[in-house]
Amino acid sequence: MSPTTHIGIIGAGNVAARHAQVLSAFPGVRITGIADTDLPRAEALAARYAAPAYPSHTGLLEAGGLDAIYVCVPPFAHGNPEHDALSCNLPLFVEKPLSLDQETAEEIAAEISRRGLPSAVGHHWRYLDNLPRARDLLDGRPVRLALGHWLDKVPPVDWWLRPGGSGGQVLEQLVHVLDLARILVGEVTMVHAVPAGPAEEGVVDRATAAVVRFAGGAVGTLAATSLCGRKYRAGLEVHADGITLDLGEELLVVDGRTIHEESGAAKVRVDREFVNAVQGRPADVRVPYPEALRTHRLAWAVARSAAEGVPVVLDD
Repeated sequence: MSPTTHIGIIGAGNVAARHAQVLSAFPGVRITGIADTDLPRAEALAARYAAPAYPSHTGLLEAGGLDAIYVCVPPFAHGNPEHDALSCNLPLFVEKPLSLDQETAEEIAAEISRRGLPSAVGHHWRYLDNLPRARDLLDGRPVRLALGHWLDKVPPVDWWLRPGGSGGQVLEQLVHVLDLARILVGEVTMVHAVPAGPAEEGVVDRATAAVVRFAGGAVGTLAATSLCGRKYRAGLEVHADGITLDLGEELLVVDGRTIHEESGAAKVRVDREFVNAVQGRPADVRVPYPEALRTHRLAWAVARSAAEGVPVVLDD
């Protein structure tokens, strides 16, 4: 590998722009190309980094000279970009959710493992300053009740309300909270979700509630809605013997009184550690693709339970 790490980005939306800004600030890292089916949008982002733009991910891959690929596409577009990048033997950073279904993500995970390539998924909450603090506070005190929530507005993209676009709020947003629950509480063994009715034809569920059971004996509830006028609340509240923690992207609140603010560095750390892995340096990649697949399976189980109206049991 040359002294400069060359990274291509598939997708030119807001999340891709955030990653490009972070990556371009790392010494020895260069944005080598950006691809998007909306070519003017790709050109606008690529121009900030004096990089070429491409109307498809295949054009970016065929141009060569890449050391890694970021896949920052809407949920419905996952699959081909990952497989094509892997066929070029390129390390892969994928933004969540992994796909609209489970099968696509399973296939990609298997191919990453087969090739032995570095990978990472954008679950940046794993890099929150307050996550180690929360785990230390809970040490020796198993969580018995967990309350997860994502209460928000509809994101300003035309595909989000379509089931075939976003896959719904559980897959697209609540997945962050589910990933956090796996870390602080443990693996989920059963989930029973219900959507709010009546369902609107061709529109994702605007509200979903669920009860969950964890392998360690804890129980919990999940609530998600896109009916708010703004992002109202997103995070995980956990109750253990003698302590209550409420953790989100910006704050950790202990027992409703003590507040620990975040530095905002989590979105930088998730990129830094992946680049370290690509460069062959010691790296703290906390969510490689196979680990993200475990959270995706849980999100898919919640979505499936809501769609079918039955409890879903998860096999570890």
